[in-house]
Formats: sequence, C-alpha cells, structure tokens
Amino acid sequence: MVMKIKSLLLGIAAAFIHIGCAEDPDSLKILYWNIQNGMWSDQGDNYDNFVDFVVSEDPDICIWAEAESRYRTDTAEKMAGCEEAYLPYNWDLLAQRYGHQYVCIAGKRDTFPQVVTSRYPIRIVKRINGNGEDIIVVHGAGQVEVDVNGEKLNIVTVHTYPFKYAYLAEDQKASAAENGGDIFRAAEMKYICEETILEQDPEGKGNWIMAGDFNAVTRADNWHLGRPDDDKAFLLNDYVRSQTPYIDLIEKWYPGEYQKSTFSGRRIDFIYMTESLFSKVTEARTIHDGFATASRDPRKLNNFCNPSDHYPIAVTLEL
Repeated sequence: MVMKIKSLLLGIAAAFIHIGCAEDPDSLKILYWNIQNGMWSDQGDNYDNFVDFVVSEDPDICIWAEAESRYRTDTAEKMAGCEEAYLPYNWDLLAQRYGHQYVCIAGKRDTFPQVVTSRYPIRIVKRINGNGEDIIVVHGAGQVEVDVNGEKLNIVTVHTYPFKYAYLAEDQKASAAENGGDIFRAAEMKYICEETILEQDPEGKGNWIMAGDFNAVTRADNWHLGRPDDDKAFLLNDYVRSQTPYIDLIEKWYPGEYQKSTFSGRRIDFIYMTESLFSKVTEARTIHDGFATASRDPRKLNNFCNPSDHYPIAVTLEL
C-alpha cells in the first residue's frame, strides 16, 4: 500500500492532465491564494463554495499554497495519512470543476505543497528542496513552465518557513531572539532565486512570475509598518528587490496604499514579476470580500480561519 501511494504521488507530481485546449485569449488572468490546510474550511461541503468562487473569478492559471488536506473535517485532528487526504492527490478532479485541464504539483517537501492549475499546458522545470548540505527549503518550492499559446511563462512557487526561530534550532527561544527565522527565510529565498531566475534569466528579459506566502514583510510597506530600518524581517524581500529583476506587483499597482494579505493584517503574500509582464498588467487586486472574507473559526480550532487566514491575489494581463 505504501509503495502504491508513493507511486501515485510521484505520478501526479510529474504529470499534467490534458482534457482540452483553451481558445486564444486577449488577456490572461492569474489567481494566487494560500488556501490554509487545503481549503479545510470547505472540504465538508465538497469544496462547492471554493469552486463557485474560482468560477466567478474565471482565472486562466491558479497558484495554490498549502494545497494539501491535513485535518479531518470540522476538527483539528490531523489526518492519519495519504489514505485520508483528498488533496493533493485529486487536484485533477477538483480543477476540472472550475475549468482547468492541467495540474502540476510544483513544490512539495512536506505537507504544505504548492500546486499550479491551468487552462494551458504545464510542465515541471524543477522542484527545489535544498542543496543537501546547508540549505533546506522547508516546504519546498517549484518552477513550472506554462505554454500560453506558444508564449513561455515561468512560474516560481514559494512558501517559506514560518517561525520566528530557525529551522531545527536547538534553543528556539534564543534563536528567535536573534531573528533566526528571518535569517533562515532569507537564505531559502536566496537559494530559490539562484536556482531559478538568476540561473536562467538574470536580467529578467523573459516572462517570470514568483508567487507565494513569503512569511516576511517588505521595506516597501514600512511607511505603514514603522519598523526599524535594520529590522531583519525585511531581509527576504530586500534580497528579492535588490538582487533580482522582479517587480512587486501590489506595491507598484497601489503606491502609498497598504494591501493586507492575511487575516492578521500583514502583507506577506506576494506576486513578483518581470517587467515584460508587469508592463501588460491591466488589473491587480487583493480580494478581501465575498467568499474570500476571512474570519476566525468560531470553534477556535487552532488558528483556523474561514475560508483561509490569507486573501487571494488576482492579476490580469493584456496579451
């Protein structure tokens, strides 16, 4: 049974599912969302509300973080294993319900994978888990290539380490006091960028998007945050902003306007893109209303929210 499950996981992770071809569009819409524990909030309703939301947004490409079922419905009890988890093993079936024919598990090292679904063909370029020595990408990251009517779009998916202390720190309190988590996250991001855009397209001339839950704030928002200039919480995004050709979509689209991306009020979810894509953006928004409206689960189960503790980000580009 274990070998069958491993084979299924590898098969799904390596494959894309093809049912039909999208028509030539005038625009391309991308939707990113950290769906907290595989959309635990809606799994008891067969994901019907989630599907209705995605259908209403009508994206061409979706990027999902925390795309794995982890807890039993309406409880904080962890699922026993793969046999219980609907996601990520059935993303092909779920994606079909909102009109996406292609699915790829982009990054997966633990139970917090990132998944990309699309109307257009996807292929995995690489999965990034670390170098086997001094760098670990705790949740994993991935690079996929989407063929949008012959135009190549690179998508890098990320979900960095979340805690204040460094991964595997022996003294967590001391590590947190030294900003170990911030330093660790920044090292994860540096490695991810070196393995993707900086290795393949350091000048950012191609079409690149990097999206995910960065678990780090940005200096661009410090007019609102009021943190010390040398705050290590800025390390991760400082690196992206200074050492890569990426542009922070929401920062540039909403100058001087703070756009929270989590229920707690932080902006830690980002869509970064190269100039070739940013120049084509016609609309960008963080979705705070409708189904996406976040609220703490009334049963106070762990830190669960309905439908998620993060908000979706949508961007439309003119082709």
